[in-house]
This record gives sequence, structure tokens and C-alpha cells, in this order.
Amino acid sequence: MTDRFPVRRTLITAATATTLALAAGLPASAFAQTRLKVAAIYTVPVEQQWVSRIHKALNAAVARGDIEYKFSESVANADYERVMRQYAEQGNTLIVGESFAVEAAARKVAKDYPKTWFLMGSSGKPQAPNFSVFDNFIQEPAYLTGMIAGAVSKSGKIGMVGGYPIPEVNRLMNAFMAGAKEVNPKAQFMVTFINSWFDPPKAKEAAFAMIDKGADVMYAERFGVSDAAKERKVLAIGNVINTQDKYPDTVVASALWNMEPTIERAIGLVKDGKFKPEDYGQYSMMKFKGSELAPLGTFEKRVPAEAVAKVREREKQILDGKFTVKIDDGAPKPNAK
Repeated sequence: MTDRFPVRRTLITAATATTLALAAGLPASAFAQTRLKVAAIYTVPVEQQWVSRIHKALNAAVARGDIEYKFSESVANADYERVMRQYAEQGNTLIVGESFAVEAAARKVAKDYPKTWFLMGSSGKPQAPNFSVFDNFIQEPAYLTGMIAGAVSKSGKIGMVGGYPIPEVNRLMNAFMAGAKEVNPKAQFMVTFINSWFDPPKAKEAAFAMIDKGADVMYAERFGVSDAAKERKVLAIGNVINTQDKYPDTVVASALWNMEPTIERAIGLVKDGKFKPEDYGQYSMMKFKGSELAPLGTFEKRVPAEAVAKVREREKQILDGKFTVKIDDGAPKPNAK
């Protein structure tokens, strides 16, 4: 890698590997042989919400002793194919990444390296023989957070700031809006996209504009929105990660994405020699523990008890398969006056 795209490595030391191997009743040499070489390529910093969940899951696999892991972050779309090829040439068994903006290039690389396995964030279908896809299908907890937003909004006006109007974002916004409407059918929504995956200042300014128009709850699909909500003393709903520890009086609830089920499945199949083109989308859903509603924490007593009861009932119905949150990838429709 060049200095422009530094490679970071998360490795288990020999001493740690030996300790873990002995604890599992295995010789250290056998333990070392089971670790896969995994590389990841990210177009944004690993601190960004979406990517941070993949990074967290891969680091958990490192801690278990399943993999050796290195990654490149903030890789420009124009450089993505080159970095993929470098990782494939270096002998990494599994390459993980986000190919939304580089679909054609990523799929071309996969065809050129049929003995390397690829697990890529994508809106497309799996591709034989070695290209699997995943996505953050967390519309279920997004719906639940919408119910909470509808219950705590006093003005009935909710602001929503997203990155890009693509299916991965649209489905979460639409689910959130549907949840809010269940609690408050008259809820009004303002929707803005900042056309960036990581631009907190721009997201913050977009949020300020909505708050100035009366929004008292903000849907923080991007970083920066909760900062605006905190400054203007309105509430926020988190997405993908839980930031309530940083905003204890601002972030009411969050829809969490857990990538562990997806990553664990992929690693297990590669180890067993059974990895094949597959759509991993379902493993982001609640029944697979791929997503969840974060604890209300500091807002446990501040959200109306009646609303909490409704949310818990809906949550149970989702897990029991008695309630289905519609997947709507279309552009969300604002209705604020």
C-alpha cells in the first residue's frame, strides 16, 4: 500500500495465540493454521458508523483467533480496484468491503481471482463463483425507533438527514417514518441528503435548518446531526451505532447494526470450504441478532410508559414473526408544511 492509503493490521501475537490455543485444548501450531488472512477496504474512515460495525465484527474474529486482519480506509473510488487487486495478490483468503459505488470494478476483480473469496456491501446480487453480498437490513429496529420518535415529539415535526438517497438509506428512513406514523398519524417529516457518507459539518448545518423550521426530533442517519440537536436542545434518534454515551440528554434511542452474524458465517464457511455466492442480507435482521433496538438508557424513564409498552409489543411481534416491517427502498417522501 502507499502512504496515501495506509494499511492497518490487527494481529494476534504468538504468545496470545499460544495461550488461546492451549485454553481450547489445541496445539499452538494447529491454532495458527486455522487463522485466515482477511483484508478489508473502506472508502471512509473506520470511525464512520456503517464501516465501524464491519470493523468491530472483524476485530472480534481476531480476538477469537479466527483471522489475521488488515485494512485500508478512506480509499477513493478511483483507487478501489487497485487496492482490491493488491490484497488478492498478497494471498488474503477473504476480502471484505463496500462496493456500492464501484460495483463493476469490484466484480471484475472477483472474476480475475476465482480462488479468493469476496464479501462486499452491495445492492446487487451474488456473483459466481466467489462474490457474496451483504447489506444493512436494519429496517426493523429503525421502525421501533420511529415509534419512539413519534411518541416524544411535541411539535409533530421530525427532521431526517441522510447521506445519499440510495436503497440502503431509503429503507431505513421509510421504516422509521412508518413507525412514527403508527404512534402519531399526523407526524410531519423533513428530509435532506448531504451527498456524502462522512461530512459532519454539512450534516450539522442541514439539521440546523430543519430545527429552525420546527423539528424537535432529528433522525441522525449521519454524524453531525446529533451535535446540532444537542446545541439546539432538541432530541435525536441514532442509526447503526449507539452514541447515547456521548449525547446522554439528546439521543433517545438507536437502531443498532450487528455485523457479527454475517462475518462469523462467512469465516466459518471459508474454513469449511463451503463458501459460495450468497446474499447475506437476512443476517442483518433481528431474528439473527444482526440488528436490535439499543437500550433506552438515560431515557428509560423519559419516554412515555405507554409508548414503551407499544414498542416492546412490536419488538416481540417482529421476533416472533407476527409483524413484518415493509422493506421500501424508494425515496422517502417528506410531508412537512
